[in-house]
Amino acid sequence: MMAGGAAAGMFGSLLGLGGGVLIVPLLTLVFGLELREAVGVSLVSVIMTSSVAAGVYLERHVADLRLGMRLELFTAIGALVGGSIAFLIDERLLALLFAGLLAYVAISMLRSRESSARGAVEGTTYEVRNLPLGVVGATGAGIVSALLGVGGGIIKVPLMHLGMGVPLRVSTATSNLMVGITAAASAVIYLIHGEVDPYVAGPTAIGVFLGASAGSRIAHRVDLRVLRYLFVAVLLYTAVQMLPRVVG
Repeated sequence: MMAGGAAAGMFGSLLGLGGGVLIVPLLTLVFGLELREAVGVSLVSVIMTSSVAAGVYLERHVADLRLGMRLELFTAIGALVGGSIAFLIDERLLALLFAGLLAYVAISMLRSRESSARGAVEGTTYEVRNLPLGVVGATGAGIVSALLGVGGGIIKVPLMHLGMGVPLRVSTATSNLMVGITAAASAVIYLIHGEVDPYVAGPTAIGVFLGASAGSRIAHRVDLRVLRYLFVAVLLYTAVQMLPRVVG
């Protein structure tokens, strides 16, 4: 679990996902946890990833703190709503939603081009646009985070990059800043329902801490095209791996 958490933490900090997109399939497919238990542990791990990575990105002035805090208000509201309804939904439906969302976001990122974000090139200025779209998307990201334990990064990164004109590297850094707050808002509900196993959460969180520490410090050295294709590959692979949960 610790090794898997380290890998998830590294990818999460690099891609702005929080690591939940890998932790949930890892715990359900490899270690056999129930989906809701895995989501609860994942939310705790996402908080760890965000705490480690956010400090590094803020220190390097990569994250857009102003935009992140504006969107996070609505994401936290969505997380509370999602956490409230998570225990009313069938687990197979949750798995289907998880796989479908991953595939959709991956295809959207793959079809997009760097020119789709106006002025969103590394090292240049940019102007945030479509703020109302960002508000709606951020609320949806909060709901998805609470339902699936992914921190909402799989929505926030494409939302900011493709929909709001924010450079990809800034989008991933800002997402890392936001996902911890989002996860904390919904993790409380899972704790109340007793869906967070400390014996699983402990080793996983330690691994995530180590991975996120490494990932956040090498992120600036990773080429943007590599970052994009890595994002897409991780999402598509995870979507395929989750499909057996839908029929099982």
